[in-house]
Amino acid sequence: MVNRFVGRVVSSAVGVMGLLALPATLSAQTAAAGAVPTFTKDVAPIFQNKCESCHRPDSIAPMSLQTYEDARPWARSIRDRVSSRNMPPWHIDPTVGIQHYKNDRSLSQKEIDTIVKWASNGAPKGDPKDMPPAIKWAEGNDWNYTKMFGQAQPDLIIKSPKYTQKGGAMDAWYKPVVDVPITEPRWVRAIEVRPGTLKGRKITHHALAYLLQDEKEAVAQGLISADNDSGAGLFMEWAVNKQGEIMRPNTGKLMLPGSKIRWDIHYSDGGEDVTDDVQLGVYFYPKGQEPKFRTMLTLYSAVTGGNRNLDIAPNSISVGQNFHVMRKAGRVENFQPHMHLRGKAMMVEAILPNGTQQVLGFVNNFEFNWMNNYVFDDDYAPLLPKGTILKITAWHDNTAAKKSNPDPNQWIGWGDRTVDEMAHAWINIVYMKDEDFKAEQAKRRAPTNTVAGVQQ
Repeated sequence: MVNRFVGRVVSSAVGVMGLLALPATLSAQTAAAGAVPTFTKDVAPIFQNKCESCHRPDSIAPMSLQTYEDARPWARSIRDRVSSRNMPPWHIDPTVGIQHYKNDRSLSQKEIDTIVKWASNGAPKGDPKDMPPAIKWAEGNDWNYTKMFGQAQPDLIIKSPKYTQKGGAMDAWYKPVVDVPITEPRWVRAIEVRPGTLKGRKITHHALAYLLQDEKEAVAQGLISADNDSGAGLFMEWAVNKQGEIMRPNTGKLMLPGSKIRWDIHYSDGGEDVTDDVQLGVYFYPKGQEPKFRTMLTLYSAVTGGNRNLDIAPNSISVGQNFHVMRKAGRVENFQPHMHLRGKAMMVEAILPNGTQQVLGFVNNFEFNWMNNYVFDDDYAPLLPKGTILKITAWHDNTAAKKSNPDPNQWIGWGDRTVDEMAHAWINIVYMKDEDFKAEQAKRRAPTNTVAGVQQ
């Protein structure tokens, strides 16, 4: 799923970790430590819940953690990566901003302590009868959400025309336009975007699917923000390690007959010729069921004056900021920082009309290999009034201290290549009429600290 350069970085790091495997004997500390967690009873359930989505055969991780035999050789490196919170990859600063997310894969302190104690005391297996039933994961290139919706396939699959990326060739940007084969308006409840083959994942840096359709009536009715009066905008974005997007209850995206998908696909060198397409899997609400709210995905730049002004000097740490005014009241659904190899951190803040400033989310350890999408819990997704300013701040580390930096002596600007840089957040916002906004505020069960409904 990573491009070849980044894949080498990850593989090398993991290879070093493998040299740190524990000896087979129990630690002398065992007796003094009391009950020692076992793999089957204590550790395996944690791995199933927080690790196996990646650490299983034919997935993105370099080793499986599904069985004791899989995990045992990696016990010490697992301990070190978990205790430092490098794994699982969840880069939200736990000391500031909203801490409630629908897709939070971070470990609790109790879970960390359990894994550390297990690994530090010889990584015992335990009673096989305590092993939880194995999870049946999607295999190979299966769709992620079909089981959730009780389907064999998404309701609609739209494919880009196939493209061949030659081994050793320079990066390519492929931008075909294809028709959306629907004859009536349909509301979307979930979306997946993926390279068509497993080999395709090795060369696909990102894939953007723009929905092109006439939105003048929707703007006039206040269904979407006037910021998007040129169309529905970005329908879905895919980058390294992203699975898809499931809409919040009673929320969706609208596809109209006669619409088109404009693809923006970035291919990189995979070391061999690879022919692939990118596939958009769409899951519709049942016919006749219309959600009340419509969500819009927008790029929010962290560069004053626009992305082309990104300017990072050699051997320096750079800070950029940008401000975006919400023309209507709305609910912020998520934020997904996007930078490249020199990306260091990103913060999203809300400056309310009364001058109050609050941190919504802070990614303090950005990693290019993990384009995490941070989706707020239902009762914690910020409700922000008209006139709120979204402040986006991005940090880049163009020094040798940044291990993924290919060359700290280069002056870096904005660009599509992996060795160039970007600085923006992908954010879904549901714009609301005033009466709906007030009703959503009143429904919140969690306590709020502002009239805007921003949750802490």
